[in-house]
Amino acid sequence: MRFIPIAFLLTAPLLSSGATASFDVVIYGGTSGGIAAAIQTARMGKSCVLIEPTQFLGGLTTGGLGATDIGNKRAIGGISREFYGRIWQHYSRPENWKQQTREDYFSRQRGRNDPDEKTMWTFEPHVASKIYDDMLREAGSRVTLVKGERLNLATGVVKEGPRIVRLVMESGRAFAGRMFIDASYEGDLLAKAGVSYHVGREANRVYGETINGVQAGHAVSHQFTKKVDPYVKPGDPSSGVLPGINVGGPGEEFSGDRKVQAYNFRMCTTDVPANRRAWEKPARYDPQWFELLLRNFEAGDHRVPWNPVWMPNRKTDTNNNFAISTDFIGMNWDYPEGDYATRARIWREHEDWQKGLMWTLANHPRVPEAVRAEFQRLGLARDEFTENQNWPRQLYIREARRMIGDYVMTEKNCLRVEVVPDSVGMGAYNMDSHNIQRYITKEGHVRNEGDIQVRTRPYPVSFRSIRPKAQECTNLLAPVCLSASHIAYGSIRMEPVFMVLGQSAATAAVQAIAEGVDIQRIDAARFRDQLVKDGQVLDFESPPIEPRVVLPKAKLGGIVVDDLEADVTGFETSSTSHPTFVQQGYRHDGDRNKGTQSARFTPDLPKAGRYRVLIAYPWNANRATSVPVTIRHADGEAKVTLNQKKKPAVDELLEPVGTFRFEKGRKGQVEISNRDTNGYVVIDAVQWVEAAP
Repeated sequence: MRFIPIAFLLTAPLLSSGATASFDVVIYGGTSGGIAAAIQTARMGKSCVLIEPTQFLGGLTTGGLGATDIGNKRAIGGISREFYGRIWQHYSRPENWKQQTREDYFSRQRGRNDPDEKTMWTFEPHVASKIYDDMLREAGSRVTLVKGERLNLATGVVKEGPRIVRLVMESGRAFAGRMFIDASYEGDLLAKAGVSYHVGREANRVYGETINGVQAGHAVSHQFTKKVDPYVKPGDPSSGVLPGINVGGPGEEFSGDRKVQAYNFRMCTTDVPANRRAWEKPARYDPQWFELLLRNFEAGDHRVPWNPVWMPNRKTDTNNNFAISTDFIGMNWDYPEGDYATRARIWREHEDWQKGLMWTLANHPRVPEAVRAEFQRLGLARDEFTENQNWPRQLYIREARRMIGDYVMTEKNCLRVEVVPDSVGMGAYNMDSHNIQRYITKEGHVRNEGDIQVRTRPYPVSFRSIRPKAQECTNLLAPVCLSASHIAYGSIRMEPVFMVLGQSAATAAVQAIAEGVDIQRIDAARFRDQLVKDGQVLDFESPPIEPRVVLPKAKLGGIVVDDLEADVTGFETSSTSHPTFVQQGYRHDGDRNKGTQSARFTPDLPKAGRYRVLIAYPWNANRATSVPVTIRHADGEAKVTLNQKKKPAVDELLEPVGTFRFEKGRKGQVEISNRDTNGYVVIDAVQWVEAAP
């Protein structure tokens, strides 16, 4: 392995096995956070080595996640914002638009990019790689890059008292330093240094939270909307369950566990035929893994199960969506603390799953024709990840280990109930957990658990959360596997924030070297001044979050059918953006495919009689003004229209549409469609209230 100073890529000398190289700062993990740390160290005049266990730099930022999760762009500063400024500069040059024009692309963006900001938050993977390479090269010979070296998990961290002295790789090569930064997604360095950490979810009671732990009752989205049988032989529990289903149930509500949110690969696809690679059936394809998917289609869920977000040049960053998609739910629990062989196996299983899923969706005759057509229209981009057969080279490790430092970031910070005084950067994204497990309900149907999407206000991240306790280690920082609860980490764990925290970690490391003190004892005022000087955004006030009214059906009274219980065609996009809705969310038509989307709400009425019918919808100025509604009752049909721009009459939630006679049981129905509508059509719930004779 060559030790490669960025400025001298062709002339760096070989070091023999067992040799030790010394630096001011040793950075383990060439993620976006590690790269920012290396650049900042060099800019502050110190030497560093950036050790990346694979052959590729940039982690998720160069590995397919081109649709940057931001939250509030104002929260991003320093080297991180410089990176996104360089993305904007790249796409300002006409020669970099191959498959579409710049004007065409920006005309299709809906708020993600503003061409006047001189920053750009969507990009192709190879562009991110080029910009990182340029920035590291500009940092000069103070940055030494090492690829393909992994920490020895048995004896790789050598300490003298509470200080790390050197790291030893599997090859025997060693790296000594005065300060160390663990910028990996896994947190191997901090763990082997004896630093406390947590894996999985904490119980709500641990940090006084409300949305941590098991959340079987908080099924916001990415959920089954139909009744799907989990057994190998439908209806026969003795035949066993299909793969990927947890037979033990979800666990006690709000309790902690060792389970982590699902991983996947963020695929870069395209619809340009000359650049599109068709989905191929993997060699280890196992049809049993996809039986649940096919049964879900056959039960009536015909939603297209992925979320391709458009990048420049007719490419996508494609993420998980709906009940069964690219997230390999429940198959990663052993990854965070696994050895390299265990992780390699889990990585391979995720790749087999996702490749098999794509082939199934594009080719299997039990997949609805319209869904197959969508997956045949898009395929892997041939000009991305060319060294890996166009498959992303980074698994999306959404969480692994999380350090337990002097301060643990929690949901209270994300909501600004607690605001820390020692900011090193800001988080701003939703508290976001993907599903964690798939289980069988008492009724014998499949259910996902673990998905959480809760809004935040931009908030500061504590310096105490990126450094260990002094008694455990005095010269280490962890800007990626930082000290945060499961649900708070779900907000912080965004690539631009990792860059921000990586830069701040390097600033602290260099200051500790200059002052000759432990990392816990650096001068706080001087540290803050340097962060501000370097363009870091440490805090700002933002409008309070409007109270969210989530109304359980039981509180409304009468007979209520929620959108998740309706028979739906289309209406594929779930949302919780409006402050008032029934149950855990609502859905809308995306203001497209007019005349093809409908939802039929069927009540199970306890007796025949006259019922007042009310429709719940989250009103907004972008809604349709003439939403067609058909009420099928005992005396025929009634047709009305809804103006969903208007606040509903009853508690700003429910709009009465008439009183009708219905028979007992499931013989009545309310149908809402998007036929001939002139804006977004939303569906939430329909209520039947018994009326006086």
